[in-house]
Amino acid sequence: MKALIKDILNKTNLPDVTFADVRITLTDQESIWFMNGFLRGFGSSLGSPALGIRVLVNGCWGFAGSSDLGAASIDKAVHTAISNARSGSRFMQEAVSFPALPATQAEYHFQPKIDPFKMDKAEKLDYLQKLAKAIQPQGKIVYSTVSAQFYRQEKYYANSEGSYSHCTYYNTLPQMNVLSADGNQTQSRTWPGDMSAGRAGFELFYQHDFEANTQRIIKEATDLLDAPVITEEKADIIIGGGHLALQIHESVGHATEADRIFGMEISYAGKTFVKPEMLGKFQYGSPLVNIYSDSSDPRGMGYHPLDDEGVPGRKVDIIKDGILVDQQTSRHIAHMLGLEPSSNMKGSFADDFPLVRMTNFCLAPGSGTLEELIASTEHGYLLDFTKTWSIDDNRNNFQFTTEIGYRIDDGKITGIVKEPTYFGITKDFWNACDAVCGKEDWEYYGTFHCGKGEPGQAMLLSHGTAPARFKQINVSVNI
Repeated sequence: MKALIKDILNKTNLPDVTFADVRITLTDQESIWFMNGFLRGFGSSLGSPALGIRVLVNGCWGFAGSSDLGAASIDKAVHTAISNARSGSRFMQEAVSFPALPATQAEYHFQPKIDPFKMDKAEKLDYLQKLAKAIQPQGKIVYSTVSAQFYRQEKYYANSEGSYSHCTYYNTLPQMNVLSADGNQTQSRTWPGDMSAGRAGFELFYQHDFEANTQRIIKEATDLLDAPVITEEKADIIIGGGHLALQIHESVGHATEADRIFGMEISYAGKTFVKPEMLGKFQYGSPLVNIYSDSSDPRGMGYHPLDDEGVPGRKVDIIKDGILVDQQTSRHIAHMLGLEPSSNMKGSFADDFPLVRMTNFCLAPGSGTLEELIASTEHGYLLDFTKTWSIDDNRNNFQFTTEIGYRIDDGKITGIVKEPTYFGITKDFWNACDAVCGKEDWEYYGTFHCGKGEPGQAMLLSHGTAPARFKQINVSVNI
């Protein structure tokens, strides 16, 4: 395959092609779904190939993708990419340009503890069915699901600067959910929550302790039917890591994808309130807020030795001591902003055009444990497990609802509340952060379903965070 990808790259070596790169991906995917204790879906797609060829001609990108790695298909893709660039360059208002980078060679092959694609099928289904039977409808539980998604991708990359990488990634998304009802309302509880994916194999089910939490979600879903709602207009809230990962994703991650600044991404998932002149000046959050992009950490699903345009993985501060200092960029956008490229260009598969995407996008840990943070809270709520959310197309005005809240009085949890909802403006919310827990409670959370682009692409990525407290946040649904 290495010889093939370099042979394809050689076909782009023409006088008017100033940069070219080639990607090949081979992807395995498997999904298993149980509903109400019974197997309802099993899907498998193994070894799906994809090819992507990107060339820069007269300052214009040309791209072609294919799911066929045959010689005729490859030659057609090379011709199409070059033809597209030549044709498009006649209409360019501003040429794409960026400095060259030194050649980088990289190999990375993740090995899961339990390879889900080699695991005995009967053993895998038996484990999942036991979970499904444990949470099937009973008492006031009227609906339940257990699901697993497994993903393996082998990727080859080469560019005209001499860079080459060959990597293999495994990722797993494990989830279970119950729904309770009493004739007037329904309540839900999931485990481990909305952001439960990770760089792992089947072992992720054991790491998240699924079997030990079946009775917990049944009890909490049932108890939520009789639980009160929050009645205050404002309250101090501690947000658990699983839900805070989504808050980071929506109100900081997407907002600092710099293609949105220039309208290169706008119609699908919106633009951003961030402007170039804010860099180095804008008080995005309190001095305790430090957020960074780190594609160099192999613990997260966003790790890569090279991104999909040849930038080595690196850690980049996005918000430092509360100040917006950088962006997630492509090589071209970084050059436009006078920044170093952040290694954030990725396509879901080789036949997808690479876009500015989050990789490992993290809130740096502070100090102290979650137990200490709760103990230091006179009155407030601990919120976790995402239920619903919305945010405007500027990534500015948002509303989030979690499945459950734990009431805190005098530093102790005294009960639960149902569907706690909070509202905010991005800047005001992050400036209200007065505590972030330390390394003891910091971990990665991940998703398989970050959507962006037209045609749409779903990216797999991670967020590292610890629980954090925010002071006097709007929590009244009547506001």
